[in-house]
Amino acid sequence: MKLNMQHYKQRRDTLIQQLPAGSIALVPAASLKTRNRDAEYAFRQDSDFYYLTGFNEPDALLVLIPGRAEGQSILFCPPRDPAMEIWTGYRAGPEGCVADYGVDQAFVLAQLDELMPGLINGRQALCYAQGSYPELDARVNRWLTTLRTGVRQGMVLPEQVLLLDNWLHEMRLFKDAAEVEIMQRAATLSAEAHSLAMQRCRPGMYEYQLEAIIQQHCAMSGARFQAYSPIVGGGANACILHYIDNNAELKADDLVLIDAGCELDCYASDITRTFPVSGRFTEPQRALYQVVLDAQLACIDAIRPGVPWGDIHELSIRLLTQGLLKLGLLQGDLENLIRTEAYKPFYMHRIGHWLGMDVHDVGRYKLQGQWRPLAAGMVMTVEPGLYVAPDNLQVDACWRGIGIRIEDDVLVTETGHQVLTDAVPKSIEAIEALMQAGD
Repeated sequence: MKLNMQHYKQRRDTLIQQLPAGSIALVPAASLKTRNRDAEYAFRQDSDFYYLTGFNEPDALLVLIPGRAEGQSILFCPPRDPAMEIWTGYRAGPEGCVADYGVDQAFVLAQLDELMPGLINGRQALCYAQGSYPELDARVNRWLTTLRTGVRQGMVLPEQVLLLDNWLHEMRLFKDAAEVEIMQRAATLSAEAHSLAMQRCRPGMYEYQLEAIIQQHCAMSGARFQAYSPIVGGGANACILHYIDNNAELKADDLVLIDAGCELDCYASDITRTFPVSGRFTEPQRALYQVVLDAQLACIDAIRPGVPWGDIHELSIRLLTQGLLKLGLLQGDLENLIRTEAYKPFYMHRIGHWLGMDVHDVGRYKLQGQWRPLAAGMVMTVEPGLYVAPDNLQVDACWRGIGIRIEDDVLVTETGHQVLTDAVPKSIEAIEALMQAGD
């Protein structure tokens, strides 16, 4: 499942229309990264670059120049090299970039330092993600130095360097129907994988075996890569928010928290479910789990256009604090507990984040110092959690070492919201029924 090349061209055209007159924009591709010695990690393209090109080769550079008569989009790319392609695979080369990816012009990377000073010359503003790509920063400095040495010959440096993020990341924040379709497919595959992990979980298994079930189902269904390193935390490991060791044995009386989601055509899914290793919640687990679930359902229900982003988080704080108070993990006045952030030892993260081509996707959360209102096309996660540290001596022993998080991916629609990940069970009854059916 992929977007067509016309989709990427429309995005470039939209960005070009927003750029200041007389500007030039640079968007670099990712590079291959060494894992150890001469082995490399699987290549994953830079999200901004892929969003504008659909081009999945390393070390390229997209240049956008509004109003340029010879063409507004230029791609510098690796050359065709039949001898190297025996080892590294097919490369499009400049001809393929124009024919297959719809850019106006393309050149080999070896021409970059020769041509870029001339392309920047006379432009009023240089737009790129300054500070995010050290190699590009160094190259830009060299190109600007070349222009400075040519001032007497009439070369003109840009008057401004602007962050391209201001335009590009705002575009990426809002998903169109084609993007939502891909994200829904990724979410569905991940939901199926989580359900399989629940069904196959048994005491005595290891965390990495549940991880393997998740990865295998997604890969066999066409999503080779996960959007992030899966978290599989049994027992007290669930209280470590970004636990990725995934090497402990699963004990019968423990919960296990799985935070995992596949990636499809560079679009992420992100699901967390927490369930009992044995297939049955204990009473303390059941009570704490219900608090988290009730908070999550209420927060999802509150999502609709116009609601400030921060309101969803504030709602989660109030509901989780009420639950902690009711169960006796906190004592005192509700308003005072919220004001003093007494909940923080149990709920230390925010309610969620934007989701898209990056699992923690781009886009501003505030506009002019205020939480931005939700709007149709945004996709966010809703993931309240409660974590009782195993060494928390302020609470009864029955609560210690319980970590619970429930996370879904939610699209803001014109009239409310749509949960993309609702195919995986999360009520106590549904989880227990699914796990018992797997016996």
